[in-house]
Amino acid sequence: MSDLSDRILSVTIAENPPDRLDKALARDVPEEAALSRSRLARLLAEGAVRRDGTVVDNPKARVAEGEVYDIALGPAGTVETRAEDIPLNVVWEDDDLIVIDKPAGMVVHPAPGSHDGTLVNALLHHCGDTLSGIGGERRPGIVHRIDKDTTGLLVVAKSDRAHHGLARQFEKHSVNRRYLALVHGVPDANDPRLHGVKGTSFEPGGILKITTQLARHKTDRQRQAVLFHGGRHAVTRVRVLQTFGEPPAAALVECWLETGRTHQIRVHMAHAGHGLIGDQTYGGRRKLSPRALGDAGAEAAAAFPRQALHAATLGFIHPVTGEGLEFESPLPADMAALLVTLGGV
Repeated sequence: MSDLSDRILSVTIAENPPDRLDKALARDVPEEAALSRSRLARLLAEGAVRRDGTVVDNPKARVAEGEVYDIALGPAGTVETRAEDIPLNVVWEDDDLIVIDKPAGMVVHPAPGSHDGTLVNALLHHCGDTLSGIGGERRPGIVHRIDKDTTGLLVVAKSDRAHHGLARQFEKHSVNRRYLALVHGVPDANDPRLHGVKGTSFEPGGILKITTQLARHKTDRQRQAVLFHGGRHAVTRVRVLQTFGEPPAAALVECWLETGRTHQIRVHMAHAGHGLIGDQTYGGRRKLSPRALGDAGAEAAAAFPRQALHAATLGFIHPVTGEGLEFESPLPADMAALLVTLGGV
Protein backbone atom coordinates (compact mmCIF):
# COMPACT_ATOMS: atom_id res chain seq x y z
CA MET A 1 0.00 0.00 0.00
CA SER A 2 1.33 3.42 -0.92
CA ASP A 3 1.56 6.41 1.41
CA LEU A 4 -2.03 7.60 1.60
CA SER A 5 -1.15 11.21 2.47
CA ASP A 6 -2.22 11.88 -1.14
CA ARG A 7 -5.05 9.35 -0.73
CA ILE A 8 -3.69 7.03 -3.44
CA LEU A 9 -3.89 3.26 -3.06
CA SER A 10 -1.82 1.12 -5.45
CA VAL A 11 -3.11 -2.39 -6.13
CA THR A 12 -1.13 -5.07 -7.95
CA ILE A 13 -3.17 -7.77 -9.68
CA ALA A 14 -2.22 -11.19 -8.34
CA GLU A 15 -1.98 -14.47 -10.25
CA ASN A 16 -4.99 -16.06 -11.92
CA PRO A 17 -7.10 -12.89 -11.86
CA PRO A 18 -10.86 -12.85 -12.54
CA ASP A 19 -11.81 -11.92 -16.08
CA ARG A 20 -12.94 -8.36 -15.31
CA LEU A 21 -11.44 -5.37 -13.51
CA ASP A 22 -14.07 -4.82 -10.82
CA LYS A 23 -13.84 -8.42 -9.64
CA ALA A 24 -10.03 -8.39 -9.74
CA LEU A 25 -9.83 -5.21 -7.68
CA ALA A 26 -12.36 -6.55 -5.16
CA ARG A 27 -10.18 -9.63 -4.78
CA ASP A 28 -6.78 -7.94 -4.63
CA VAL A 29 -7.42 -4.72 -2.69
CA PRO A 30 -5.83 -5.31 0.74
CA GLU A 31 -8.47 -6.12 3.36
CA GLU A 32 -6.97 -3.50 5.65
CA ALA A 33 -7.86 -0.79 3.10
CA ALA A 34 -11.50 -1.44 4.03
CA LEU A 35 -12.90 -0.70 0.55
CA SER A 36 -16.26 -2.36 -0.03
CA ARG A 37 -17.33 -3.59 -3.46
CA SER A 38 -19.90 -0.82 -3.68
CA ARG A 39 -17.28 1.84 -2.93
CA LEU A 40 -14.91 0.33 -5.51
CA ALA A 41 -17.72 0.45 -8.07
CA ARG A 42 -18.31 4.14 -7.30
CA LEU A 43 -14.60 4.91 -7.59
CA LEU A 44 -14.45 3.18 -10.98
CA ALA A 45 -17.49 5.12 -12.21
CA GLU A 46 -15.98 8.39 -10.95
CA GLY A 47 -12.78 7.84 -12.94
CA ALA A 48 -10.70 7.41 -9.80
CA VAL A 49 -8.90 4.28 -11.05
CA ARG A 50 -5.85 4.61 -13.30
CA ARG A 51 -3.33 2.31 -14.91
CA ASP A 52 -0.08 3.87 -16.12
CA GLY A 53 -1.67 7.28 -15.66
CA THR A 54 -4.70 6.49 -17.83
CA VAL A 55 -8.21 6.41 -16.36
CA VAL A 56 -9.87 3.00 -16.49
CA ASP A 57 -13.60 3.25 -15.77
CA ASN A 58 -14.92 0.09 -17.44
CA PRO A 59 -15.68 -2.46 -14.72
CA LYS A 60 -15.60 -5.23 -17.35
CA ALA A 61 -12.11 -4.34 -18.60
CA ARG A 62 -9.80 -7.32 -18.85
CA VAL A 63 -6.84 -7.47 -16.49
CA ALA A 64 -3.53 -9.29 -16.36
CA GLU A 65 -1.35 -10.53 -13.55
CA GLY A 66 1.20 -7.92 -12.42
CA GLU A 67 -0.74 -4.88 -13.62
CA VAL A 68 -0.77 -2.01 -11.12
CA TYR A 69 -3.85 0.14 -10.63
CA ASP A 70 -3.80 3.42 -8.68
CA ILE A 71 -7.03 4.28 -6.87
CA ALA A 72 -7.57 7.92 -5.85
CA LEU A 73 -9.51 7.67 -2.62
CA GLY A 74 -10.20 11.39 -2.27
CA PRO A 75 -10.51 13.36 0.97
CA ALA A 76 -11.84 11.70 4.06
CA GLY A 77 -15.55 12.19 4.58
CA THR A 78 -17.57 12.13 7.75
CA VAL A 79 -18.59 8.67 8.84
CA GLU A 80 -22.32 8.06 9.31
CA THR A 81 -21.73 5.39 11.94
CA ARG A 82 -22.69 6.81 15.32
CA ALA A 83 -20.51 6.80 18.40
CA GLU A 84 -21.76 4.56 21.21
CA ASP A 85 -20.68 4.44 24.81
CA ILE A 86 -19.81 0.73 24.91
CA PRO A 87 -17.28 -0.54 27.48
CA LEU A 88 -13.96 -1.62 25.96
CA ASN A 89 -11.19 -3.76 27.40
CA VAL A 90 -8.26 -1.52 26.42
CA VAL A 91 -4.97 -3.40 26.72
CA TRP A 92 -2.75 -0.55 25.53
CA GLU A 93 -3.19 2.90 24.00
CA ASP A 94 -1.22 5.94 22.87
CA ASP A 95 -1.83 8.81 20.44
CA ASP A 96 -1.47 6.54 17.39
CA LEU A 97 -2.69 3.08 18.37
CA ILE A 98 -5.13 1.25 20.56
CA VAL A 99 -5.05 -2.49 21.36
CA ILE A 100 -8.37 -4.04 22.34
CA ASP A 101 -9.22 -7.42 23.87
CA LYS A 102 -12.53 -8.07 22.08
CA PRO A 103 -15.30 -10.11 23.71
CA ALA A 104 -17.39 -12.73 21.93
CA GLY A 105 -20.49 -11.36 20.23
CA MET A 106 -19.00 -8.02 19.16
CA VAL A 107 -18.78 -7.30 15.44
CA VAL A 108 -15.66 -5.34 14.51
CA HIS A 109 -17.10 -3.19 11.72
CA PRO A 110 -20.67 -2.11 10.90
CA ALA A 111 -22.30 -4.18 8.17
CA PRO A 112 -25.82 -4.96 6.97
CA GLY A 113 -27.65 -6.32 9.99
CA SER A 114 -24.98 -5.02 12.41
CA HIS A 115 -25.09 -1.22 12.27
CA ASP A 116 -24.84 -0.68 16.02
CA GLY A 117 -22.96 -2.19 18.91
CA THR A 118 -19.79 -2.79 16.92
CA LEU A 119 -16.19 -2.16 17.90
CA VAL A 120 -16.10 0.80 15.51
CA ASN A 121 -19.14 2.35 17.23
CA ALA A 122 -17.37 1.95 20.56
CA LEU A 123 -14.07 3.36 19.27
CA LEU A 124 -15.77 6.42 17.78
CA HIS A 125 -16.96 7.25 21.29
CA HIS A 126 -13.77 6.24 23.09
CA CYS A 127 -11.35 8.04 20.74
CA GLY A 128 -13.50 11.02 19.77
CA ASP A 129 -11.95 13.57 17.43
CA THR A 130 -8.48 11.98 17.50
CA LEU A 131 -9.39 9.47 14.76
CA SER A 132 -7.97 9.86 11.25
CA GLY A 133 -9.54 9.51 7.83
CA ILE A 134 -9.07 5.97 6.53
CA GLY A 135 -10.52 4.46 3.37
CA GLY A 136 -12.47 7.59 2.52
CA GLU A 137 -14.17 7.98 5.90
CA ARG A 138 -13.21 9.53 9.20
CA ARG A 139 -13.13 6.47 11.42
CA PRO A 140 -10.78 4.03 13.19
CA GLY A 141 -8.08 2.49 11.00
CA ILE A 142 -9.06 -1.16 11.05
CA VAL A 143 -6.05 -3.07 9.71
CA HIS A 144 -7.26 -6.56 10.61
CA ARG A 145 -10.40 -8.14 11.99
CA ILE A 146 -11.52 -11.10 14.03
CA ASP A 147 -14.91 -12.71 13.68
CA LYS A 148 -17.91 -11.68 15.77
CA ASP A 149 -17.75 -14.78 17.96
CA THR A 150 -13.95 -14.98 18.13
CA THR A 151 -12.40 -13.37 21.20
CA GLY A 152 -9.06 -11.68 21.70
CA LEU A 153 -6.58 -9.08 20.60
CA LEU A 154 -6.62 -6.65 17.73
CA VAL A 155 -4.84 -3.38 17.08
CA VAL A 156 -6.53 -0.32 15.59
CA ALA A 157 -4.83 2.78 14.16
CA LYS A 158 -5.88 6.18 15.50
CA SER A 159 -3.75 8.21 13.06
CA ASP A 160 -2.97 8.08 9.34
CA ARG A 161 0.74 7.57 9.93
CA ALA A 162 0.06 4.60 12.20
CA HIS A 163 -2.42 3.14 9.73
CA HIS A 164 0.10 3.21 6.88
CA GLY A 165 2.82 1.56 8.94
CA LEU A 166 0.56 -1.13 10.38
CA ALA A 167 -0.91 -1.90 6.97
CA ARG A 168 2.57 -2.47 5.55
CA GLN A 169 3.38 -4.91 8.36
CA PHE A 170 0.20 -6.87 7.73
CA GLU A 171 0.93 -6.90 4.00
CA LYS A 172 4.42 -8.26 4.65
CA HIS A 173 3.02 -10.86 7.10
CA SER A 174 5.47 -9.69 9.76
CA VAL A 175 2.84 -9.36 12.51
CA ASN A 176 2.89 -12.17 15.07
CA ARG A 177 -0.68 -13.42 15.49
CA ARG A 178 -1.26 -16.59 17.45
CA TYR A 179 -4.61 -18.11 18.25
CA LEU A 180 -5.75 -20.79 20.67
CA ALA A 181 -8.47 -23.16 19.47
CA LEU A 182 -10.27 -26.23 20.73
CA VAL A 183 -10.74 -28.68 17.87
CA HIS A 184 -12.28 -32.04 17.10
CA GLY A 185 -9.69 -34.81 16.98
CA VAL A 186 -5.92 -34.41 17.20
CA PRO A 187 -3.80 -33.15 14.27
CA ASP A 188 -1.12 -35.85 14.52
CA ALA A 189 1.82 -36.32 12.17
CA ASN A 190 1.34 -40.07 12.56
CA ASP A 191 -2.21 -39.91 11.21
CA PRO A 192 -2.10 -41.37 7.68
CA ARG A 193 -5.40 -39.68 6.83
CA LEU A 194 -3.89 -36.22 7.21
CA HIS A 195 -1.05 -37.06 4.84
CA GLY A 196 -3.69 -37.67 2.20
CA VAL A 197 -5.40 -34.28 2.59
CA LYS A 198 -4.34 -31.96 -0.23
CA GLY A 199 -2.56 -28.86 1.02
CA THR A 200 -1.45 -30.34 4.35
CA SER A 201 2.10 -31.22 5.36
CA PHE A 202 4.14 -31.53 8.53
CA GLU A 203 7.20 -29.56 9.56
CA PRO A 204 9.79 -30.46 12.25
CA GLY A 205 8.33 -30.64 15.72
CA GLY A 206 5.03 -32.05 14.49
CA ILE A 207 3.84 -28.66 13.19
CA LEU A 208 0.92 -29.05 10.79
CA LYS A 209 1.14 -26.67 7.83
CA ILE A 210 -1.98 -26.01 5.76
CA THR A 211 -1.43 -24.25 2.41
CA THR A 212 -4.33 -23.50 0.08
CA GLN A 213 -6.08 -20.71 -1.76
CA LEU A 214 -9.21 -19.24 -0.17
CA ALA A 215 -12.15 -17.47 -1.79
CA ARG A 216 -15.82 -16.81 -1.14
CA HIS A 217 -17.99 -19.89 -1.51
CA LYS A 218 -19.77 -19.94 -4.87
CA THR A 219 -23.25 -20.41 -3.43
CA ASP A 220 -22.94 -19.19 0.19
CA ARG A 221 -21.47 -15.69 0.37
CA GLN A 222 -21.09 -15.94 4.16
CA ARG A 223 -18.59 -18.79 3.86
CA GLN A 224 -15.07 -19.17 2.55
CA ALA A 225 -14.01 -22.15 0.45
CA VAL A 226 -10.70 -23.92 -0.05
CA LEU A 227 -9.35 -23.72 -3.62
CA PHE A 228 -6.10 -24.68 -5.26
CA HIS A 229 -6.42 -22.33 -8.25
CA GLY A 230 -7.52 -18.71 -7.99
CA GLY A 231 -8.54 -17.06 -4.74
CA ARG A 232 -6.01 -15.78 -2.21
CA HIS A 233 -2.97 -17.63 -0.93
CA ALA A 234 -3.39 -18.74 2.69
CA VAL A 235 -1.01 -20.51 5.07
CA THR A 236 -1.80 -21.66 8.62
CA ARG A 237 0.47 -23.53 11.02
CA VAL A 238 -0.84 -25.60 13.90
CA ARG A 239 0.79 -27.03 17.01
CA VAL A 240 -0.95 -29.36 19.47
CA LEU A 241 -0.69 -28.10 23.06
CA GLN A 242 -2.92 -30.58 24.89
CA THR A 243 -5.14 -33.55 24.07
CA PHE A 244 -8.35 -34.67 25.76
CA GLY A 245 -10.01 -38.04 26.09
CA GLU A 246 -9.03 -41.67 26.01
CA PRO A 247 -8.48 -42.31 23.20
CA PRO A 248 -7.73 -38.63 22.40
CA ALA A 249 -10.85 -37.08 20.88
CA ALA A 250 -10.17 -33.33 21.06
CA ALA A 251 -7.21 -30.98 21.34
CA LEU A 252 -6.16 -27.51 22.38
CA VAL A 253 -4.03 -26.17 19.53
CA GLU A 254 -2.05 -23.05 18.82
CA CYS A 255 -2.51 -21.65 15.31
CA TRP A 256 -0.43 -18.93 13.73
CA LEU A 257 -0.98 -17.15 10.49
CA GLU A 258 1.46 -16.54 7.67
CA THR A 259 -1.43 -14.81 5.89
CA GLY A 260 -4.62 -13.37 7.32
CA ARG A 261 -7.71 -14.24 5.29
CA THR A 262 -11.35 -14.18 6.29
CA HIS A 263 -12.22 -17.24 8.44
CA GLN A 264 -8.77 -18.64 7.63
CA ILE A 265 -8.21 -20.78 10.73
CA ARG A 266 -11.80 -22.02 10.81
CA VAL A 267 -11.92 -23.10 7.18
CA HIS A 268 -8.37 -24.53 7.20
CA MET A 269 -8.98 -26.63 10.30
CA ALA A 270 -12.24 -27.93 8.82
CA HIS A 271 -10.40 -28.76 5.58
CA ALA A 272 -7.86 -30.77 7.59
CA GLY A 273 -10.68 -32.67 9.31
CA HIS A 274 -10.22 -30.93 12.66
CA GLY A 275 -13.00 -28.34 12.72
CA LEU A 276 -13.35 -26.05 15.72
CA ILE A 277 -15.64 -27.04 18.55
CA GLY A 278 -18.77 -24.88 18.41
CA ASP A 279 -18.24 -23.71 14.81
CA GLN A 280 -21.71 -23.86 13.29
CA THR A 281 -20.48 -22.61 9.91
CA TYR A 282 -17.59 -24.99 9.27
CA GLY A 283 -17.77 -27.55 12.07
CA GLY A 284 -20.77 -29.43 10.73
CA ARG A 285 -22.73 -31.71 13.05
CA ARG A 286 -19.71 -33.55 14.39
CA LYS A 287 -19.99 -34.58 18.04
CA LEU A 288 -17.38 -35.67 20.55
CA SER A 289 -17.55 -39.17 21.96
CA PRO A 290 -18.93 -39.52 25.52
CA ARG A 291 -17.00 -42.80 25.70
CA ALA A 292 -13.71 -40.93 25.22
CA LEU A 293 -14.50 -37.75 27.16
CA GLY A 294 -17.29 -38.67 29.53
CA ASP A 295 -20.84 -37.39 29.36
CA ALA A 296 -20.00 -33.99 30.89
CA GLY A 297 -17.19 -33.27 28.41
CA ALA A 298 -19.18 -34.36 25.37
CA GLU A 299 -22.25 -32.39 26.47
CA ALA A 300 -20.24 -29.23 27.20
CA ALA A 301 -18.63 -29.36 23.76
CA ALA A 302 -21.97 -29.94 22.04
CA ALA A 303 -23.50 -26.98 23.89
CA PHE A 304 -20.62 -24.55 23.30
CA PRO A 305 -22.33 -21.60 21.58
CA ARG A 306 -19.55 -20.24 19.39
CA GLN A 307 -16.37 -21.28 17.60
CA ALA A 308 -13.78 -22.03 20.30
CA LEU A 309 -11.20 -19.59 18.94
CA HIS A 310 -9.23 -16.91 20.79
CA ALA A 311 -6.69 -14.40 19.45
CA ALA A 312 -4.19 -14.89 22.27
CA THR A 313 -0.98 -13.21 21.05
CA LEU A 314 -0.43 -10.06 19.00
CA GLY A 315 3.04 -8.71 18.27
CA PHE A 316 4.16 -5.93 15.92
CA ILE A 317 6.53 -2.98 15.55
CA HIS A 318 5.03 0.33 16.59
CA PRO A 319 4.76 2.11 13.23
CA VAL A 320 5.69 5.51 14.68
CA THR A 321 8.16 4.85 17.51
CA GLY A 322 9.75 1.68 16.12
CA GLU A 323 9.28 -0.08 19.46
CA GLY A 324 8.61 -3.82 19.43
CA LEU A 325 5.28 -4.55 21.12
CA GLU A 326 3.72 -7.88 22.06
CA PHE A 327 0.53 -8.55 23.96
CA GLU A 328 -0.98 -11.67 25.49
CA SER A 329 -4.60 -12.37 26.34
CA PRO A 330 -5.64 -15.26 28.62
CA LEU A 331 -8.34 -17.68 27.54
CA PRO A 332 -11.81 -16.18 28.03
CA ALA A 333 -13.93 -17.69 30.78
CA ASP A 334 -16.12 -19.81 28.50
CA MET A 335 -13.18 -21.49 26.74
CA ALA A 336 -11.31 -21.95 30.02
CA ALA A 337 -14.36 -23.65 31.54
CA LEU A 338 -14.77 -25.91 28.51
CA LEU A 339 -11.12 -26.88 28.67
CA VAL A 340 -11.52 -27.91 32.33
CA THR A 341 -14.67 -29.91 31.57
CA LEU A 342 -12.85 -31.73 28.78
CA GLY A 343 -10.20 -32.74 31.30
CA GLY A 344 -7.67 -29.95 30.95
CA VAL A 345 -5.94 -27.94 33.63
